[in-house]
Amino acid sequence: MASIETSITIDAPRAEVFALFSDFHHLTDRISAIVCSEVITDGPIGVGTRFRETRVMFGKEHTEEMEITDFVPNERYSVEAESCGSHYLSTYQFRDEGGGTRVDMRFDATPRSLGAKIFAPIMARLMLKSCLRLFEKDLQELKAAAEGRSGGDSPAPATA
Repeated sequence: MASIETSITIDAPRAEVFALFSDFHHLTDRISAIVCSEVITDGPIGVGTRFRETRVMFGKEHTEEMEITDFVPNERYSVEAESCGSHYLSTYQFRDEGGGTRVDMRFDATPRSLGAKIFAPIMARLMLKSCLRLFEKDLQELKAAAEGRSGGDSPAPATA
């Protein structure tokens, strides 16, 4: 299994930061690498919500279908996907820090198919640094959106 961890502190209240991060309907408005995001299940965002995301990675567009598998409003959520013979898990934790919010992000990739297991050691070294830069850019863009927001246009808090 390959893992990446990164964190960011955002000068905004935790409920607002969580609402912004978990607003899967508007990812393209906040993250430049995401060119399309579509929630494909009905109802409020929470465990079981599925969405399709197309983002530019390594110079090409890639589309993945993902599912929220853990969702505790204003505390944490996890998103999982299966692709290219591997299982992917992204976890976001939110906690108060100073007058703002600390967001801890962890990404785990677990090879499942024989091909993925064979190439995992090679691919992990090549991809982890690039993925870390990508995730850190996503977090910086979400930080800018949260800190640039005026009180009047905050998204409604997500519910489970």
